Amino acid sequence: MHTRRTFLTSTVAAAVAAALVGCGRSADDNGRTSTPSTTGAAEPAATDKRRIGRSDIAISPLVLGGNVFGWTADRERSFEILDRFVEAGFETIDTADVYSRWVPGNRGGESETIIGEWMRSRGNRDRIILITKGGGEMEDYKGLSAATLQRAVDASLQRLQTDYIDIYFSHFPDPQTPHEETLAAYQKLIEAGKIRIIGASNFTADQVRQALDVAATNGLPRYEILQPRYNLYDRGDFEGPLRDLAIAEELGVITYSSLASGFLTGKYRSEADLSQSQRGGSVARYLNERGMRILDALDDVARRHNAAPADVALAWIIVREGVTAPIASATSVEQLDTLVRAPALAKALTKEDLEQLDQASAV
Repeated sequence: MHTRRTFLTSTVAAAVAAALVGCGRSADDNGRTSTPSTTGAAEPAATDKRRIGRSDIAISPLVLGGNVFGWTADRERSFEILDRFVEAGFETIDTADVYSRWVPGNRGGESETIIGEWMRSRGNRDRIILITKGGGEMEDYKGLSAATLQRAVDASLQRLQTDYIDIYFSHFPDPQTPHEETLAAYQKLIEAGKIRIIGASNFTADQVRQALDVAATNGLPRYEILQPRYNLYDRGDFEGPLRDLAIAEELGVITYSSLASGFLTGKYRSEADLSQSQRGGSVARYLNERGMRILDALDDVARRHNAAPADVALAWIIVREGVTAPIASATSVEQLDTLVRAPALAKALTKEDLEQLDQASAV
């Protein structure tokens, strides 16, 4: 397990680690890197790694979303999903301190607590890349001030039952707090070994640019990774200035709402379907002509590859320029068994498949 002392030298060691991890890797046209599998042709999709920004952290091209833990997946079900995810060869788990505060009776921290109990029971913390976020509205703190971040990180560490977080995101921009204060707070947390690298979620290109400039001018840690909403339907938040900036500055990108709240699984095709899930209400806006056109294209490509629409939707994101990995959540092992096929499918998608999906999802 990494200790706090380890991270005091992490920035110095990053270049050395990059060179070591780089040995034996291949890079695709988007600069992504992969480590050849030594266990045969069946596993390379899970073992391929993509570096996060300029850091020494590399992840597989699929991240498990923990937003459902403590909400639509109870502790026992969450443990089953987490077990199956790592058994499939993956390692990166995304959560946030506010998950799942929106559920009646919850206070926030439910997802982190479940993940922490799971890691402790399995003894696998050193094999997990752990992502969490702060800055959202908790019961008695909110925002990205230095005092709030110190408090939020310590609370997350306690719930997660670990002494470090691999990737910590500013969950939302905080216009009341200068970037200098936020990044200086992160510098102290990195020096203390509590977090390894930082990221920005829900930031615009201008906000990211400002934060990067502040980091460079003041010798502070920079955001190495972004987390925008991005899927076949919701393309505007990422494609354009934010993607251009991510590529130019070598920032990692992991996408949330990668399946559009479940719409891209094909489960919801009419108003009557919305009652199938607690998340149905957030899907209604996709039930229009463009949404149906996207589902038809997903169905066509899925049939050609003997896959599920969700696999195809995630595979499309995996091959998009500038993307490191999509985040996807599951409420059952059966759902997860479908999702983990996406990285392998991404290698099989043809030019014609991608053109069909792009045309169907064009605004």
